[in-house]
Amino acid sequence: MHLPKQVEITEVGPRDGFQNIKEWIPTETKLEIIDHLAACGFKKMEVTAFVHPKAVPQMADAKEIITAVKAKHKDVVWMALTPNLKGVTNAIEAGADQVGYIISASDRHNFANTKQTIDQSLEGLGEVCKIKGDTKIQLSIPTVFNCPWGGRVPAENVIKIIEYGLSVGVDDIGLADTVGSAHPLQVKELLDIVKAKFPELNLVLHLHDTNGMAMASIFAALQAGTTRFETAVGGLGGCPFAPGAAGNVATEDLVNMLEGMGISTGIDFDKLMKAAYKVQELLPVPISSRMSSAIACKTHME
Repeated sequence: MHLPKQVEITEVGPRDGFQNIKEWIPTETKLEIIDHLAACGFKKMEVTAFVHPKAVPQMADAKEIITAVKAKHKDVVWMALTPNLKGVTNAIEAGADQVGYIISASDRHNFANTKQTIDQSLEGLGEVCKIKGDTKIQLSIPTVFNCPWGGRVPAENVIKIIEYGLSVGVDDIGLADTVGSAHPLQVKELLDIVKAKFPELNLVLHLHDTNGMAMASIFAALQAGTTRFETAVGGLGGCPFAPGAAGNVATEDLVNMLEGMGISTGIDFDKLMKAAYKVQELLPVPISSRMSSAIACKTHME
């Protein structure tokens, strides 16, 4: 069995983890959590989204977040997510190092998320790449496996979006199981198809854990050669435009699994657990990672 010796994990909790929390999280609290996470060794973190505040109120302080983290942490690539050209423009002006531009592989989900067809979003991506300058663009593709309304998504949809993204000059491509319903075989099959079509592409994989198969799917992805993952501290998260979607893979669970398998992550696990407990202390929602439960159980037994 061939497995990589090292993987790269991008922490997305401050964006994907916070966006569904209805109670407003003060900007200072967000920054305190980000500070704890930045100390863990992440090379890249996605910390906010440039979207209309009526759509995702929790992201209304996006400019303040990017400005603050850029000033304090020089050794981290700071990423923001956005679904349109205006958001990209605002993110670039705020100083984001990288911007994730969303185009769903499902027509229905893309329209729910962006109020655009896939073709309209692709046209927008072309415009984005014309103005990006030194800012890196990650083409982030949700619902690559299943759509909450349309069922199984054809691999051809994913290939079409990737082909266009590469043709206009995106710097990165991420695939997401937004509803968290993919199984390991499904994950490996799609990754194998993409790798066969684009052998030089170093994909980022973003999984949700609705059906409890995300960690097994990551193992399948490792076997398929994937070495880059997006996860959220505490297993926080969920998509406002994907009914029933559960949280992300918990960063601490993935780090624990990979390091136990001899795969280096570059993340300080003890500091990561401290960050997870700080999230639990400061936010009005519980964390759901296996490691937080396991450590609490062990401490209680001792």
